[in-house]
Amino acid sequence: MFLFARAIRFRGSWDVTMNSADDNLKNMKRAKNNDGRVSVRLRDIEPHDLPKLFEFQLEAEANRSAATHPRSSDEFDAHWERILKDPGVIVRSILAGDVLAGCISCFKNEEHDSIGYRVGSEFWGRGIATQALELLLDQVPVRPLHARVAVTNTASIRVLQKCGFEIVEYQHSPGDPAYSSRQIELLSCRVSRRSVAKFLVEDNNRLSHQRFR
Repeated sequence: MFLFARAIRFRGSWDVTMNSADDNLKNMKRAKNNDGRVSVRLRDIEPHDLPKLFEFQLEAEANRSAATHPRSSDEFDAHWERILKDPGVIVRSILAGDVLAGCISCFKNEEHDSIGYRVGSEFWGRGIATQALELLLDQVPVRPLHARVAVTNTASIRVLQKCGFEIVEYQHSPGDPAYSSRQIELLSCRVSRRSVAKFLVEDNNRLSHQRFR
C-alpha cells in the first residue's frame, strides 16, 4: 500500500519535478478564502509528497528555530516508513490551495497524545500552519494533546496559542539524534472549544524547572 521515499530516489537525488517558489505563490493567490486567507486543506500523505517534505526538513532556518537536526536521506526514508506503517499515527499533508506546504500529525510521545507539524519556509507568515492545526484538531477527538516546541520557535508558539494552547511548565530535555539539548515548556489549554490540550516548549538555554498553576 505504501511507497516510501527510497522508492522514488534516482541516483542519489529526487527524481521529481518541483514547482518554484514563484509558481507556488501564484497558485496560493488563486486559492483564497472569503476572508483573504490562503485556502488550506489536509489530505493523506502520497508518495510524491515525500521529496518535498525531505527538502523542508533540510531548511537551516527552520532547524535553528526548532532546535532540530535534519535527517539524511536514509534516515528520512526509515523515519517515514515507520510513520506510515504505524496505525497509531495520524499524518496528513498540508495543502495551500493545491500546493504542498508541509505536513501535520498526531502520535504517541512518551505515552502522551501529541501533535507536530512542519511548514516550508516559503509558506511562513500566511496563516497556513494555524489553519492546518485547526483542521487537525477538528479531525482528532482525543484530548488532552501535547506538542514539543523550542522556545526559540516563537512563530510555532504563536500558532499553538492561537489554537488555545497555554504554557504550564518548563523542563530541560537532553539532546538526541533528532533534537538539540533543550529546555521544555509544558502548555495546557482548551482546544476547539473542547477538552484540555497541552504542549511542551523546549528551550536550549533555560535550565530551571518551573510549574505554572
